[in-house]
Amino acid sequence: MKTPPRLWIWLGVALAALVAITAALQAVNNLLWQLSYLLPGWLVGPVALLLFGGGALLLARLAWPWLVDLRRQGWKGSGSAGGRPLPSAPGSRQEAAQQNLEAIDQLLSRIRDDVGRQALQQERERVAAELQRGDLVLVLFGSGSAGKTSLIRALLQEVVGQVGAAMGSTDACSTYRLRLRDLPRGLRLVDTPGILEAGSAGRERERIARQQAANADLLLLVVDGDLRAAEQEVFDALASLGKRLILVLNKADLRGEQEERRLLSLLRQRCLGRIAPEDVVAASAAPQSVPRPGGQPLQPPPELDALLRRIAQVLHSDGEELIADNILLQSRRLSEAGRQLLGQQRQGDAEAIVDRYAWISAGVLAATPLPVVDLLGAAAVNAQMVVEIGRVYGVTLSRATAQELAVSVGRTLASLGVIKGGLSLIGAALSLNLPALLLSRAVQAVGAAWLTRVAGRSFITYFQQDQDWGDGGVQEVVQRQYDLNRRDSALRLFLDAALRRVVEPLQRRRDPQLPPQPAGRPAAPPPPGRRSPGPRGAGEAEDPGNPAP
Repeated sequence: MKTPPRLWIWLGVALAALVAITAALQAVNNLLWQLSYLLPGWLVGPVALLLFGGGALLLARLAWPWLVDLRRQGWKGSGSAGGRPLPSAPGSRQEAAQQNLEAIDQLLSRIRDDVGRQALQQERERVAAELQRGDLVLVLFGSGSAGKTSLIRALLQEVVGQVGAAMGSTDACSTYRLRLRDLPRGLRLVDTPGILEAGSAGRERERIARQQAANADLLLLVVDGDLRAAEQEVFDALASLGKRLILVLNKADLRGEQEERRLLSLLRQRCLGRIAPEDVVAASAAPQSVPRPGGQPLQPPPELDALLRRIAQVLHSDGEELIADNILLQSRRLSEAGRQLLGQQRQGDAEAIVDRYAWISAGVLAATPLPVVDLLGAAAVNAQMVVEIGRVYGVTLSRATAQELAVSVGRTLASLGVIKGGLSLIGAALSLNLPALLLSRAVQAVGAAWLTRVAGRSFITYFQQDQDWGDGGVQEVVQRQYDLNRRDSALRLFLDAALRRVVEPLQRRRDPQLPPQPAGRPAAPPPPGRRSPGPRGAGEAEDPGNPAP
């Protein structure tokens, strides 16, 4: 009988462990014998204990990083990271939406803007309530001439089952609750204001209608003919929401059957790829009355059979999926709004860091001016600033990595001619207001601040793009920031701040104001060789051998 290979492996491991234990015991025995030879008997035990304890501590200290890494790898392999279990994959769209809402709670805790945070919190509570709702939401869109209101009335009269009274009007949107036969969920029918109306009031009503569409499970767009340019734009906007959309061709009674088929075919071609052909249906919400000689005009009933069948088919087959998709879409939209608000906050914090380091660079250059050839080192973003910007965006950088990034931006500034161009730009702007003695130092100081500003804002773009320079690389980002910061409006604001922070302090340091002389006291004569402040001509030097009386 052949011995299994696994058994041989275990026997080899056991033999190696036995050899290791024997060697360790032999080493301990030799150590005790040596200590008993060198030390008195009463010291052998304590000294051996100290040696063994110190060796164990040293071994534990050396092995600890390896054990930590091994433990982390074990966590990753068992489905958890950093000591916290990884979130399990959602089993449904409702669970995915719930996970999104929990992530939104963490995001809201980092937003400092009270107004924005409260608005997001209210929207988050609304979406959370949507997870518990039981009704399907159907929203109707349409212009004032398409017969949308007539279609609402016809639907309320024709739907088989219970029809509730209006649930109230909010911002010109009326809501009704219906019951469809054999549908376990109720149906909330929302009548939105007419779209494509002129004036500011019309635009506001359309904005409200679009907001309702964003929260709908099923959309109905009502038209009375071929899609006009404005209606095509509305259709594209609704279709891009990612929701189920039914296009209703109303007023079918005004056309013959051949014209109706032609219009339906045309609409299906225009909507090809956006909605299914069977989701383009004809209806007649309020057919024209037929006159009868000698009697009351005959009012034909609404023709809604095709529309009702299609609505029922969609809701019966896909109703639960429509609700789940809608809730998940709303939660994702809310997450995106929160990330945008947090991004604006981070950008403001990062720009404040850049401005602070820009004026620090200017102060250093103003105090100890460097040759122009060394301005690259003073104007480039230093490593500490890069670390602080990264921390704002939740990125931890080592000092070496930050230094490498700063050097790469500095080299890009030099290779693109940004340093030379920036100094020329700053010099031309300051030469109109400064004497020649201050111009060189002021240009270096203000230029360092401006170049730090360009480089720092380039790094903001880098972190906003998840530590990626983009397709154009660092050169394109730096060039774009250079172009943005040299615009007249941006440069004017920067120079106004530079005059207050850099140039005026330099002028005060260069030309200090003397204290006023007390009344009745003659002014001290100027030192020999210095220009006399008296009534001599400009540029006339005083003769040391012939002092003025």
